[in-house]
Amino acid sequence: MPSRLAGADTGAAWGPVHAFIAAAAAVVLVVTGFAWHSVDSLIANIERIGDLGLGGGRDGAVDILMVGVDSRTDAHGNPLTNAERAMLHAGDEVGTNTDTIVLVRVPNDGRSATAISLPRDSYVDIPGIGRGKINSAYGATKETERAKLIGQGVSEAEAERQSTKAGRQALIKTVANLTGITVDHYAEVSLLGFVLLTDAVGGVEVCLNNPVDEWMSGAEFPAGRQRLDGPRALSFVRQRHDLQRGDLDRIVRQQVFMAQLVGQVLSTKTLANPARLRQLSEAVGRTVVLDEDWDVVAFLQQLQDLSGGQVQFETIPVTDLNGMTSDGESVVRVDPKTVKSYVASLVGEQAEAVSAPAVDPATVTVNVLNAGGVAGLAGQVSQALTAKGFQAGRVGNYSGGSVTGSRVLAADSADAKAKAVAEALGKLTVVADPSMSPDSVSVVLASDYSGPGSAASSMFDFSGTSTSATPVPPAPPIDAGQNGPKCVN
Repeated sequence: MPSRLAGADTGAAWGPVHAFIAAAAAVVLVVTGFAWHSVDSLIANIERIGDLGLGGGRDGAVDILMVGVDSRTDAHGNPLTNAERAMLHAGDEVGTNTDTIVLVRVPNDGRSATAISLPRDSYVDIPGIGRGKINSAYGATKETERAKLIGQGVSEAEAERQSTKAGRQALIKTVANLTGITVDHYAEVSLLGFVLLTDAVGGVEVCLNNPVDEWMSGAEFPAGRQRLDGPRALSFVRQRHDLQRGDLDRIVRQQVFMAQLVGQVLSTKTLANPARLRQLSEAVGRTVVLDEDWDVVAFLQQLQDLSGGQVQFETIPVTDLNGMTSDGESVVRVDPKTVKSYVASLVGEQAEAVSAPAVDPATVTVNVLNAGGVAGLAGQVSQALTAKGFQAGRVGNYSGGSVTGSRVLAADSADAKAKAVAEALGKLTVVADPSMSPDSVSVVLASDYSGPGSAASSMFDFSGTSTSATPVPPAPPIDAGQNGPKCVN
């Protein structure tokens, strides 16, 4: 089977089709807003599907696969109106594209949640097909199965039903194989759902560091904070071109948008507004699909103490953002072993995150001082930290005498900002220096340093990037409990 599968990005003409449905990862969190108001009517209106081969939360967490699909029908199979299709810039093409794929891990105590984004172009093994982009698993499997059923004389309606189930099953298996996680529940939201959910909460506030004018996505926005309605928000999360890290920066757009959407849904302003709740209920009922075995009421009770600050958004590790297959297809390369280890670690990390919220690198200014013999190392490490979102401080030579190993200095060895810097540089040791001010963080580089910015890191990068790969600086985690939107490019 050739690797260029249905759903692969073939250029500018696919822009409107390949829209990221940013609200996908917020669907389960959205319905928590109705938990104590109109849950019966909400659940009654949601489309349910069965026989997807799902698990049962036996690994210490409930794992939910959230999928954003581009569809010309609603969740119940009813065609969109002409006005809705015009609003979405949806043409007459027939297909199922899953351009938002998010695995949500909720520990069994229900006190936190982590939404893990999987880049749509991740090059993975797809059961029954072979190697391909992960966003093709659903659509390619569905079309192959549909054609086979039609050839066997099955009716169009029945072929559509059976092939759609096969596509969903293939995507679930593909995600499970990549992450090592058995998917417990499945949620699907359509392109229309993204717009309706956004409008139902009165628009979502975003923030841009610079003005944007990118015609392929329709993104045209000034710099600064602004509130977007559904159609304009679609352009905001669609943009891929003119962003330094392409699709990975588009995922950051999704995540900051989802964080704001979740924060607004969980706010008292939304929960206390009957009109907003009614809009949200109608949006969810018309555009969301859930697996039939999901006891939504019990799950909502499990999440009743969840707050925005305990909802984290992350992205799986990537080894090469600009990979290329032998036949010239552009892909994102990922290492399954690294991905499995990363995803498995998040259940434990969530408990720590509840008591110790993640540090925003943009709030940390880091001095980098060279105590070794490698010329220019301090400057290179400072640049590596800047690429990770930290602010550059003083760069120079260390004058405090000899050191036995590279370290991070702070007034208190338990300082959260110092720990964040130490983690970013390959888990350096944080050493207390009482002479430093409480807000200061310094890195001292000895001859043993082999982290980001060093010559050794070009041979073995901590993110798994090889010398032949395009460097992929990680983005800091985003949470839904921030005061206002996080500004992005």
